Amino acid sequence: MTLAEQKTTVDAFEIFIAQHPKNLFELIHGKIIEKVPTEQHGIIAVNISAEIKIYLKTHPIGQVGVEVRHRKPDDKFNDRMPDISFRKIQSDEIVTHGAVPSMPDLAIEIKSPTDTYKLMREKADYYLDNGTSLVWLIYPEKKFVEVYRKDADIDFLTGGDTLLGYDVLPEFELTVSEIFP
Repeated sequence: MTLAEQKTTVDAFEIFIAQHPKNLFELIHGKIIEKVPTEQHGIIAVNISAEIKIYLKTHPIGQVGVEVRHRKPDDKFNDRMPDISFRKIQSDEIVTHGAVPSMPDLAIEIKSPTDTYKLMREKADYYLDNGTSLVWLIYPEKKFVEVYRKDADIDFLTGGDTLLGYDVLPEFELTVSEIFP
């Protein structure tokens, strides 16, 4: 749902979200978009983030988060909120106020009923073009995953296929069927 047709800057967006603390919003190319996750969306987010958290117990290379805002300092019209994100940081580097001033190493987007495939793929392109190394696009209705990496072919995964963490989460593996409720 687009809440503003004029191009909004990140400074105006910060004021807007402070006035609407009970809702989730992101800024995409100057447009304020409200995020309205479903129960299915939440279950999928927990399934994936829990597996990453378990992996991080034996591979303490960073932090996983759900609905964390990320913003490049030089981008005045984008403040993105991937459904799940991972950054190679330690706990003393966690941002405690406002958006993380960089893109995550891994961005995961779960398709909502109102999202288009085109929008999902544009999100993947944005993340990769702005410093993210790995993007997973999750499609609940089709039960498949698209994997995007910089300068690599797109992987299309279903059912018994294995989702890999590549260089971002070395040795991480998750069977696609385990993602979906």
